[in-house]
Amino acid sequence: MEDFQFRKSFEQLPAFKSFEGTIQLPGSKSITNRAFLISALAAGKTRLHNLLKSDDTRYMGEALQKLGVKIQFSDDFSEAVVCGNAGPVDAPATQSGAPVELFLGNAGTAMRSLTAALTLGHGEFVLRGEERMRERPILDLVEALQSLGADVSYEETEGYPPVRIKADGLKGGSVSVRGNISSQYLTALLICAPYCNEPLHIHVEGELISAPYVLLTLDVMKRFGIEVKHEGLSDFYVPKGVYQSPGDYTVEGDASSASYPLAAAAISGGSVKVLGMGSESIQGDLAFVHVLERMGVQVKLGPDWVECTGPKGKLKSLGEFNAVEIPDAAMTLAVLALFADGPMTISGIASWRVKETDRIAAMAAELRKVGAEVRESMDSITVTPPKDLQSASIETYNDHRMAMCFSLVSLGGVSIKILDPACVNKTYPSFFEDFKRFAK
Repeated sequence: MEDFQFRKSFEQLPAFKSFEGTIQLPGSKSITNRAFLISALAAGKTRLHNLLKSDDTRYMGEALQKLGVKIQFSDDFSEAVVCGNAGPVDAPATQSGAPVELFLGNAGTAMRSLTAALTLGHGEFVLRGEERMRERPILDLVEALQSLGADVSYEETEGYPPVRIKADGLKGGSVSVRGNISSQYLTALLICAPYCNEPLHIHVEGELISAPYVLLTLDVMKRFGIEVKHEGLSDFYVPKGVYQSPGDYTVEGDASSASYPLAAAAISGGSVKVLGMGSESIQGDLAFVHVLERMGVQVKLGPDWVECTGPKGKLKSLGEFNAVEIPDAAMTLAVLALFADGPMTISGIASWRVKETDRIAAMAAELRKVGAEVRESMDSITVTPPKDLQSASIETYNDHRMAMCFSLVSLGGVSIKILDPACVNKTYPSFFEDFKRFAK
């Protein structure tokens, strides 16, 4: 882990006016971590391509290696060969007989999916993370696993990591989980489901937020030979089986990361082409490009690329927009609201409250610093753009998306200081290098 004292304390961005160029996207964090875990559970050897090298994916890769999974990385981490276990992963024997301890930083996908997957085998595990991870709820997932016979307990606070797992398999059958807190709970149950003792029926109670991330999970599972039948997005039927390696699996570019250069074009009236995702993308955040179209941006889509050209004047306000399907890219939309021709309300974002930070509160505080009038509720934020943007020092709350989103404000012709810029290592370590290469 990078020592804090060596981290750059801020990134000073000057007042920029334009943003033009062609950018190769880093691999998708969501797909990388799903592919890592499923490859580890699969029969056969999987060659993974275009992996994202970031803090979150490193935590997942290192955890699997500590669990005894053989993973051989290329020098630049972009490729890996995973020797699958052809079944659940058991706890490696320790000299003291103590549980296997895994540190997962603030990687929510790794914490939730490994909590479920490690109940399948045998042995004792303790999963820990950074301070913020101890504030990110896991109660609904743990209760679902307990109802399937898992022995999962809390080390500190009820309902939150760290968790202790005494694994002896999952019985299968039927289980219910609420859908309105985090789609990662459902993803975790789906990934582990083929190895339950009986086929698993998962019922989602209430509205399922971030549904495209669940569809992404189903797509990766299908590529590894497990097809899940589902009735809408409320009932999922997972057969017993063993994941089968497809041999090679290429991770597509990160659609959430694509939102930043595409938004940069929208703000500056420039033209940007991003490579690595397009019309054939399996990621829900591709829908962000259609939101840009509604705001007056010209969009061209190829099978694995997107090109956006921004308007010469202000962006069109969306009035009110429900972003429940694209919660990550919706943060970029909140900054775009600064450049719209009227107020905008972004709703359906209750999940922001339990992410890397309370993103609704954080976004509201920092938008006010640059001059916007902001109102917030439990699941929405309303932004009235300022007459004149103001230079500001932006607190990032150790949240990568705060840093990347507010960098875009500099394209409005004001200088912006981003505090603790190394937080972008979570998903896009080269972000500032890329941003400054194309911004003028």
